[in-house]
Amino acid sequence: MAALPEYAWRLAPDGYATRRQLRAMGLRPGGQDVAAELRRPRKRRGPLIAYLYRVDLAKPVRPMTPGRAAALAKAMRARRTCPNCRRDAGYCIPPSLGMCVPCDSAGQTAA
Repeated sequence: MAALPEYAWRLAPDGYATRRQLRAMGLRPGGQDVAAELRRPRKRRGPLIAYLYRVDLAKPVRPMTPGRAAALAKAMRARRTCPNCRRDAGYCIPPSLGMCVPCDSAGQTAA
């Protein structure tokens, strides 16, 4: 297998983009392999690596269908519902607590 071309941070040639850059353009990698990588050296840890994809091979982002929108809404509603009091907390329940903040506060004061 041939090695990937490497470029210095912020010096990638035109025609390459990261996943986030593709998404900002309304594109996705579309199954293509990583075409190149960017490396940014750091002092005390390993280098930061960003993978690049070819823009000409990228495909458009799939549109949001009503079914996908409903599934996403259901998943987000499940993340907001407190398993203890069964109310919609209005925010995503922190996994560290496992319940809404009022339920967690009530449990700590009783203990």
